[in-house]
Amino acid sequence: ITYTATDGRDEGKVFQITEMSASQAEKWATRALLAMASNGVDIPDDIASSGLSGIAAFTIKAICGMTFAEAEPLLDEMFTCVKRIPDPSSPNIVRNVREDAQDIEEVMTRIKLRKEVFKLHTDPFFSGGV
Repeated sequence: ITYTATDGRDEGKVFQITEMSASQAEKWATRALLAMASNGVDIPDDIASSGLSGIAAFTIKAICGMTFAEAEPLLDEMFTCVKRIPDPSSPNIVRNVREDAQDIEEVMTRIKLRKEVFKLHTDPFFSGGV
């Protein structure tokens, strides 16, 4: 999917978000669930019925229960799904997000990109795809 930032210094910057491979996504989810469980996070049986917003809220709370050492690689791996489209008139030209290029200058942009990555990977569960 394509995401266009709407806030502050990042307004108008365009990003491409792609899915992880099935095996990478499965490993990511397994590592996340194991980290949550090892920190005493109780995963409700009816979590799927809470919809995407409920899952997202639960995930944020659960990540807050992890140590930074456990959460950091998961957060970093999410960003492997995000690329920068430097020139929106050439959407096929994409590159990795770079700190030195000031691709993302607002914390809110990073948060919104993470939300879009999460949504891309979980929407099939809530739209009848599974």
